[in-house]
Amino acid sequence: MSNTWLIVGLGNPGPDYSRNRHNIGYMVVEELARRLGTGFRSHKARALVAEGRLSIGGPKLVLAKPATYMNTSGGPTAALARFFDVPPERVLAVHDEIDIPFNTVRLKLGGGEGGHNGLRDISATLGTKDYHRVRIGVGRPPGRSDAATHVLKDFTATESKELPFLIDEAADAAEMLVVSGLLDAQQKFHGR
Repeated sequence: MSNTWLIVGLGNPGPDYSRNRHNIGYMVVEELARRLGTGFRSHKARALVAEGRLSIGGPKLVLAKPATYMNTSGGPTAALARFFDVPPERVLAVHDEIDIPFNTVRLKLGGGEGGHNGLRDISATLGTKDYHRVRIGVGRPPGRSDAATHVLKDFTATESKELPFLIDEAADAAEMLVVSGLLDAQQKFHGR
């Protein structure tokens, strides 16, 4: 039985989006790659991919940043899952979540997509909603502002000061989910 996990950070490619709230998934997988001491390379599945192990003999991580836009994240995710022979239950999507307050990390397996088009596309291409998620709170837009506009804006100056800690916590949550399982990770990170 393979012990490979596919961790997909959701975001939009290109420098114009790099600091957007919508790109927090990219930021987290970049932190995971830094921890593993590995870099990203181009993959035929239309993604940037980095590979490494959490520890000697530990789980293998395939970290991915789809090179498509957010709404079409599913194609690269499904192609990488097939290429690396990873079943949906060992796919982990790391993404922004407007229904969670900023600076909050939540984990879950399956369930709805909450209007997140990147997740909707992954569910459609994997043929199931039963994959793991690390949900990173970016908060709701103020007043009646448009949610799509909100997630495509950069973090505020105040949020940016907290951002390194949030990225660290989300990376810790992803690692713990892989090593210790969903329930242990939820108990630790949902209590914060």
